[in-house]
Amino acid sequence: MSATGIALIGSGIFAKEEHLPAIRAASSTLSLKAIYSRTLSSAKSLASEAGDLDLYSEDQEGRSYDELLKREDVKAVVIALPILVQPEYIKKALSAGKHVIAEKPIAKDVATAAELIEWYHKNATGPTLSIAENFRFLDSFLYAASEIKSLGRLLGFRMRMHNFVKPGGKYFETAWRKKPEYQGGFLLDGGVHFIAATRLVLGGAGVKGVKTSAFTVQLQEHLPPVDTVDATVQLSNGASGTMSISFGTSFSGSEYAFACEKGTVVVTRGKVVVTRDGKEEAKDFPDEGNGVKPEIAAWGKGLQEGKQDERQTPEEALRDLEVLEAMLASGEKGGASVELKL
Repeated sequence: MSATGIALIGSGIFAKEEHLPAIRAASSTLSLKAIYSRTLSSAKSLASEAGDLDLYSEDQEGRSYDELLKREDVKAVVIALPILVQPEYIKKALSAGKHVIAEKPIAKDVATAAELIEWYHKNATGPTLSIAENFRFLDSFLYAASEIKSLGRLLGFRMRMHNFVKPGGKYFETAWRKKPEYQGGFLLDGGVHFIAATRLVLGGAGVKGVKTSAFTVQLQEHLPPVDTVDATVQLSNGASGTMSISFGTSFSGSEYAFACEKGTVVVTRGKVVVTRDGKEEAKDFPDEGNGVKPEIAAWGKGLQEGKQDERQTPEEALRDLEVLEAMLASGEKGGASVELKL
């Protein structure tokens, strides 16, 4: 079966450092035909590393995004654009009959995401909409989700991801991230990753969040509107856990820990420790990367087989966004609890 012709929409940091190498690695199923960016100069900056490709941009006559979508040899697009503009580009591609995988988060808020999903199911009768969430393809979390199934009832969990985004960093200096016009700032852009990973392992234990109460704060002046959230989450089995995410603290590192009747599962960077019957079993994942390559590979395989990977459905991305938005809403209300309905 021949590889599916695709175009890469966007030429930012993630498109250059992650999507382009991942597309190359999936050459048996995906064939990159063109690159689109808002300006020709930015498209050229990515093309210099991609080889001889057709370039599209809004400052070229007859080479706009709309013109790109008319190409018969481009069957699908990878969209990596700023959060606020992605829904518009997604709808245009689907309307043109192109399959789409778009970067997370699915939209700036739950209302916009729900409207996009409703539009998709009503108007896109052939092409599929996938949302990229590379943490759902990390072997460490997949292993943890599998192992936790044998440990009995979940008793509780804790998740922490702490980091300090400094001025001058490559992601901070991205204009739309530096002055965010969407809720949560870096908590929205990055936080959905950690929520997705937590939800993946909780799903292995057969539970999900049903309510959250949180406090939020802006610790760093350069990280508006808030950069830190500390939340308690009530689970569907009555147990509860905590989630702490900060991009403005001097703490560093991450940990995802889950307590069950018959033991515990703890995930740290590239390592999972399962305690069962008082004995620790450690498994290392030194080469798992960040999940983008297997994510794109799964998408390419799905296009060829005509079967979407369930981890990439827009509904999954919506659930991640709902949890994050509920935490932010609770923080705005001084910690008042907010229900999770999805």
